[in-house]
Amino acid sequence: MHKIQLPGDLKKFRQAIESQKSQSSSTAQKVQVKVAMATCGIASGAKEVMDFMEGALRKRSIDAEVTPTGCMCYCYAEPTVEVTLPGHEPVVFGYVDVKKADIIIENFIRKGEPVEGIIPANYRSIDE
Repeated sequence: MHKIQLPGDLKKFRQAIESQKSQSSSTAQKVQVKVAMATCGIASGAKEVMDFMEGALRKRSIDAEVTPTGCMCYCYAEPTVEVTLPGHEPVVFGYVDVKKADIIIENFIRKGEPVEGIIPANYRSIDE
C-alpha cells in the first residue's frame, strides 16, 4: 500500500475504494462459487473441480464468479465448494468431483433444487 502524502493521494485512494464498492455491489447479483484450495483440497482434486466449474458455468451462460479460497475447515470432505445464490445464504457442498459439480450447477444453481452432499452449518455467529 502506498503512503498518502498529498491531498491528491487521498483523493485517488478514495476513488479506488468507491470503485471497489461498486464492483462488490454488482458481484452480489452474481452466483458466487468458492472452491477450497488449501493443500488438502488440491490433493483431493479441487483444481479440476474449479476448472470444470469455471468452464461449465461460462458455457451455460450463468453469470457467476468462481474464486479459490483457503481452508474451510472441512478437510474430511474435500474437495469442498461454497455456493451463494443471490439473496440467499451460502451453502457448502462436500466430496465434490466433476460429476457432482455438474449436478450442483444444473440442479442447485439453475433450478434451485437441493443437492445431496450439503455440509450442515456447525457454528453460530456471536450475535445469535
